[in-house]
Amino acid sequence: MSERTIFLIDGQSFYASIEKAARPELRDKPVAVGDPARRNGIILAACPIAKGKGVTTAERVGEALAKCPGLVVVRPRMGTYIQISLLMTRIYEMYTDQVEPYSIDEQFLDVTGSLSNFGAPAEVARSIQQQIQLSTGVWSRVGIGPTKILAKTATDNFAKKRPEGVFTLNQENIERDLWPLPVHQMFMVGSRMTRHFVRMGLNTIGDVARLELGDFKRRMRREMGKQSDIQAEYYWQTARGIDPSPVVAGIRKKLKSVGHGKALRAHLYRKLEDIEVVLLELVIEVCRRARRHGVMGDTVHVGASETDGTRSSYFGRQIKLQQPTALTHEVAAAALKLLREYWSGMPVARLSITLGGLADDSVDQLTLFEDRTKVTSIERTTDRLKDRYGPAAVMRASSMLESGVARERAEQIGGHYK
Repeated sequence: MSERTIFLIDGQSFYASIEKAARPELRDKPVAVGDPARRNGIILAACPIAKGKGVTTAERVGEALAKCPGLVVVRPRMGTYIQISLLMTRIYEMYTDQVEPYSIDEQFLDVTGSLSNFGAPAEVARSIQQQIQLSTGVWSRVGIGPTKILAKTATDNFAKKRPEGVFTLNQENIERDLWPLPVHQMFMVGSRMTRHFVRMGLNTIGDVARLELGDFKRRMRREMGKQSDIQAEYYWQTARGIDPSPVVAGIRKKLKSVGHGKALRAHLYRKLEDIEVVLLELVIEVCRRARRHGVMGDTVHVGASETDGTRSSYFGRQIKLQQPTALTHEVAAAALKLLREYWSGMPVARLSITLGGLADDSVDQLTLFEDRTKVTSIERTTDRLKDRYGPAAVMRASSMLESGVARERAEQIGGHYK
């Protein structure tokens, strides 16, 4: 079997690049994407000029402005970013039908069967880069490898640092280029795992890769316990670039649960009646999503992070329903019961609801005491109105209260403005 050729293509400073492409006057200015009206909000993306002045992703807007007084902070437009990501997917599909989205700005391509039509891997990569930049204004970086893990590693550790934005990592150069890197640069190794490796005397990726698997497992057991064999095998294979997983077109997998959460300004959510308003809004959205996917669930989970400024706590509790459902009033009754029973009384900083134990909704259990078919029909009609006219088209009166967040969420995608 011939070696595969896989790309991981990443859009540089994706959100910020899109904003600069849309506004040519910002071309030579430091630009970051965030909410300029909220200095305590976070930076979602920063262009290379801004990064050169010390601005980093996930820091506070106020901190970024202090580092870079000339920074232009642009409000995010998530709908636009999603559309451009989909456009990039369509461009990739001109080269191969094996395209797997990894995130909004990263996608895997298996071009093994396309090289005879489009040329050598580096040539194909440059052609894609040019098309993406001409179509979207986004400069992309391409990691090339025989496995997904090597393609991803090539992008993150090498292609991003090269002017041409293309790098190939394979068994010919993995020992020379990858193994000398510090162990924290290995894929999926965070600060906690790094500390474990350092305590074991494994300071570079090569220190892990050069060990025999059995020896590495024994070290991991001494450091992390008897249950670490699976982790050991994963990290050992990662260090050696071993990854048999294929590029799978699309991202749809079988749903295991449907959930939604919302971060809250804790000082505004001290009273049970205010928290209940938000919980009901979350239930409405979760049930709508469940119906959209054609599922219903028999387990309701509620989670809440609480804080009074000095103390913090969290509870996560679930309840089993008598029968699967995606009806708002049934899920809400269970969710409210959990909230009232387990909320400690402190202000709530985050609230979430999950519907699990999913089953196909094509068959539903009828009851003698309620016309569930009629209720389902009403809720599906409401769903269609929201699909056509937007989430704010139909709302409960409680969402008009000051504690409601549904109106604000209707203007957002993934917690950010459209």
